[in-house]
Amino acid sequence: MEIKKVMVIGAGQMGGGIAQVAAVAGYDVTVRDIAENFVQKGLGVIEKNLARLVEKGKLSANDKDAAVARLKGTVSLEPAREADIVIEAAVEKMDIKREVFGELDRLCRPGVILASNTSSLPITEIAAATKRPDRVIGMHFMNPVPVMTLVEVIRGLQTSDDTFKTVEELAKKLGKVPVAVNDTPGFVSNRVLIPMINEAIFCVYEGVATPEAVDNVMKLGMNHPMGPLALADLIGLDTVLYILEVLYEGFADSKYRPCPLLRKMVKAGYLGRKTGKGFYDYQPAK
Repeated sequence: MEIKKVMVIGAGQMGGGIAQVAAVAGYDVTVRDIAENFVQKGLGVIEKNLARLVEKGKLSANDKDAAVARLKGTVSLEPAREADIVIEAAVEKMDIKREVFGELDRLCRPGVILASNTSSLPITEIAAATKRPDRVIGMHFMNPVPVMTLVEVIRGLQTSDDTFKTVEELAKKLGKVPVAVNDTPGFVSNRVLIPMINEAIFCVYEGVATPEAVDNVMKLGMNHPMGPLALADLIGLDTVLYILEVLYEGFADSKYRPCPLLRKMVKAGYLGRKTGKGFYDYQPAK
């Protein structure tokens, strides 16, 4: 099936980014979220991002206008009936994803691919909520989507070769580099990254060094563009904790145990940039 129409479930940071790159690549894109204000906010962010690219000379004004014209917003799942592929970027909770995929399976035409942007949840389990497990696949974009080139393409137990090849080709047309990964907790990216962040948090928890010192060691000594604790703040400490819990449960290995300091900060509501405070303070100076 040739992909012309893309539907994205979720108008947040990830969903909006996926919708943006798809529209710029020439696809007709419908963005769906659960409330109209979420939809409009997401579309507004995309327009601002595209306008910024025009200002920087990375996108022509005509191409920007054409991309915006290809974008539509909705609070209904009904447009899934016309989509050639649906990419889900909803909240990272299995019960919600299974509910969404079950409904999409009912609405979408036979042969339509259902992809999940999940960062850690099993594709095989998500696929089990449908009657087309061979057409379900993981398409894990990196944040921020318009900037980062990697897409982990995750095969569930029953994902077909045709589904994989179609999604691999789509990723390339979006300007991304697809990397094949099998279905395992955390895949490759978060199985490697999140334990590193957790160990950095343990260094602070055990009094080995301050957050600034830990981040400087990794930036200046390991040539990382951003320190692990600043990155945790960007990802969201609640998200980091959630992925660690998925890894801990999935492997039953103590090396994935979340640091007590991380749990304490999440309980305190210190989630990083999105709340204004994490390992660093993001509140505007008074």
